[in-house]
Amino acid sequence: MMKKLAALLLALCMVFALAVPACAAGEKTLKVWVADAVVDFTKAQIDAFMADHPEYADYAVTVEPVGEGDAASNMLTDVEAGADIFGFPQDQLARLVAADALIELSEENAAIVAEENDAGSVAAAKMGDLTYAYPLTSDNGYFLYYDKSVVKDPSTLEAVVADCEAAGKSFYFDIRSGWYQPAFFFGAGCTLTYDTDESGAFTACNIDYASEKGLAAFKALIKFTESKAFVNGSSVGNATNAAAIVDGTWDASAAKEMFGENYACAKLPTVEMNGEAVQLSGFGGFKLLGVKPQEDEDKLAVCDALAAYLSSEEVQLERFKLVGWGPSNLKAQQSDAVKANEALSALAEQLVYTIPQGQYLYIYFFGFSPNKKISRRNQNKFTM
Repeated sequence: MMKKLAALLLALCMVFALAVPACAAGEKTLKVWVADAVVDFTKAQIDAFMADHPEYADYAVTVEPVGEGDAASNMLTDVEAGADIFGFPQDQLARLVAADALIELSEENAAIVAEENDAGSVAAAKMGDLTYAYPLTSDNGYFLYYDKSVVKDPSTLEAVVADCEAAGKSFYFDIRSGWYQPAFFFGAGCTLTYDTDESGAFTACNIDYASEKGLAAFKALIKFTESKAFVNGSSVGNATNAAAIVDGTWDASAAKEMFGENYACAKLPTVEMNGEAVQLSGFGGFKLLGVKPQEDEDKLAVCDALAAYLSSEEVQLERFKLVGWGPSNLKAQQSDAVKANEALSALAEQLVYTIPQGQYLYIYFFGFSPNKKISRRNQNKFTM
């Protein structure tokens, strides 16, 4: 009887050992969320990273397709169940920090980020003096597409308007949009931001459009709209008889088709305000890569090393070649491949003059609430 019991216990131990090899070996896991378009690319880059770092061999890294917007929402819902490393849009930074879903970078890594990336993306990754993420891209914003056979000088709004009028052509600029219109007001030095509490609810609007600066911007805007060349709009696909249009990189192919061999791009022009040339500004958008807080310092070190690698010059450039994401890394921006992209080059020049898009009411950009149960009045319950 004792022999049978001993044999049974030995068999159970063997089954248990075979069933849980990972636990027995002490294997550790690390989860990464990236957009679906770069899942396979990211897996390949991580494989290369792990091959170069055998000291991290006891970590099993999984990559899951979760878009930047969904990643931020999921992290805010359940930080513990979320990814260890995840991509997100810069306008979610404040909420992620408030939810303890991001850990600040070490002073050393923050210094590297500041040195190697453009100013806009670096600012987008910071709250106060602390850096909370690694910049991935610098490619969301707007600039000027134009027909170089018509527009001879894209540096000033007055010159572009004059060339369009002389040729009987149109100049498209969506001045009714909360995304494009701030180009004039931010250029004049005005402020328009929103404050949120830890839950992400809007608590205050900080705006000084009703000021001398705002008046100067408004006058310049009105003067522009009085031109016979002006047409309100920002979509190349809807433009007719156009010689200039303010739009983003997403319409580059359409703009090339429309302008043909006369296709050209430039940063936004300056505009005269109170007798002085003022550079048009606007919003800038960036993708960031964040690391969530870890109880295990060794795992945090692996996460930081991997995030730094995935946002490095080499990987940003390869990602650009694969899916066209514009690099934030300064050296990558100077590569022949990126510089050959006229739209990205123009945007990079423009982003120097923009502010990172923070958190704004849905109704600010779209004019209506995404939730039919929430009225405009209720959605706008915050202090001014």
